[in-house]
Amino acid sequence: MTTRLALILILLIAGFFVLDHYVLGLNADVFLGKKALDLINYLAFWR
Repeated sequence: MTTRLALILILLIAGFFVLDHYVLGLNADVFLGKKALDLINYLAFWR
């Protein structure tokens, strides 16, 4: 992955979260945070 492609992906992801916060109101950050915690708990179980 080139640096240019990485920067474009970061800007797209950050842009989505900004758009979600100000316009869409989907609370995608909360949803993804909860799913990340579920994944961590699932992986901790298998440790």
